[in-house]
Amino acid sequence: MPGMTMTEKILAKHSGRARVSPGDNVWVDVDVLMTHDVCGPGTIGIFKEKFGQSAKVWDKERVVIIPDHYIFTADEKCHRNVQILRDFVREQGLKYYYDPEFVKNEPGMPNPYRDPTKTSYKGVCHKALPEEGHVRPGEILLGTDSHTCTAGAFGQFATGVGNTDAAFTLGTGKTWLKVPATMKFVFHGEIPPYLTAKDLILAVIGEIGVDGATYRTMYFAGEGIASLTLEDRMTLTNMAIEAGGKNGVCDVDEKTLKYVRHRSNRPNWEVFKDDPDAQYHSVYEWDLATMEPMVAKPHSPDNKDTAYNCRHVKLDRAYIGSCTGGKITDMIFAANILLGRQVKIPTYVVPGSTEVHRDMKTLNLRGVPKDKNEKSIEEVLADAGCIIGPSGCGACLGGPPDTFGRLNEPLNCISTTNRNFPGRMGHKQAGVYLASPLTVAASAITGYVTDPRDFVQARIETGVAGVV
Repeated sequence: MPGMTMTEKILAKHSGRARVSPGDNVWVDVDVLMTHDVCGPGTIGIFKEKFGQSAKVWDKERVVIIPDHYIFTADEKCHRNVQILRDFVREQGLKYYYDPEFVKNEPGMPNPYRDPTKTSYKGVCHKALPEEGHVRPGEILLGTDSHTCTAGAFGQFATGVGNTDAAFTLGTGKTWLKVPATMKFVFHGEIPPYLTAKDLILAVIGEIGVDGATYRTMYFAGEGIASLTLEDRMTLTNMAIEAGGKNGVCDVDEKTLKYVRHRSNRPNWEVFKDDPDAQYHSVYEWDLATMEPMVAKPHSPDNKDTAYNCRHVKLDRAYIGSCTGGKITDMIFAANILLGRQVKIPTYVVPGSTEVHRDMKTLNLRGVPKDKNEKSIEEVLADAGCIIGPSGCGACLGGPPDTFGRLNEPLNCISTTNRNFPGRMGHKQAGVYLASPLTVAASAITGYVTDPRDFVQARIETGVAGVV
């Protein structure tokens, strides 16, 4: 009998079975359910309709609510959604709710937090979940957001679900899953200084297509993955859904455990690894020494090309942010290229979380606390002419017309975000080029899609950023 993969082992444990195989349908116990301001109101509505107006959630310490999508807007429906979450949290006595207290039930654009350390608002849910201790190896995390798969970087099964499935879990703590087959993506060698995980995942999606991993686990392995920072691994698993993946996973190592030990709000977890004789749907391999900086051209994440081949593409805007490209290490990558230079196109920067925003103010370009004579990451970006906004999802998914950085015209934009379908960042005729923070920063300087090897000669150190 063949061995099992990490995903199979997690689903077996949570279904009370000794083993499971791809294609099995199993009922599993869920460890954490997350929702936010876009899908939370709908999930709450279905929960009350099906379980009753006075029903209680299955476990008030395992439900996490993180408003993050439509926060900085004057749209009153968006403000209403936040209020629905607040009312539900109060009714249920939920422990883990991260309120944007500056969003009032009144007309107009909310005034953003003045100090990222003095707000209960956390920013993008996929960054806040691990920061606030809700992510651990071996667990099952469901979220009403397709990029919930980000948390698979920590060796857990994490996937997005719809409002109806989330409402059922809200009342029962369970869900029904088909065990996915696992595709293995092996990266040989150490990550070169001019590449980030964004280049790796764009290469993968460009190879297999946006439906190439439909309802399968994407397992990222090899010494190349081991050489990545934990935050860069989150970029890989974050975009598993862009290939249709059910979930993405990376092996747990000391980088993972160091972070989780420091952050977790629960003391125990279990680490699972693929058995040596585990069976895979397919195996793909890359040599990092031969890879080049990648972009995904409009209008699909699998429309891959090299940054060099796109060097004649003129740009109107650059965007650095989102759960994919708004982490503190992403900001360090971008700031090191922008140091002492000026951007030629409007360049919007949106921290992925308020913790990232804090670190942008306090860390230097080496990812360690700055001294009084050094510039912070935020200062370097501002000196280069970047427009820095408050933490959140921002223009990654378009949003209302007054959303910070939104493409309200048919512009060409290079972005660290995760999707570039027509209208994703605003205008339906806008062209979005997906790229790494290194490539986006280099392109912001020239006004054209630019290979970051023109600017990166040595490894960029990230110090303690994102480590614990």
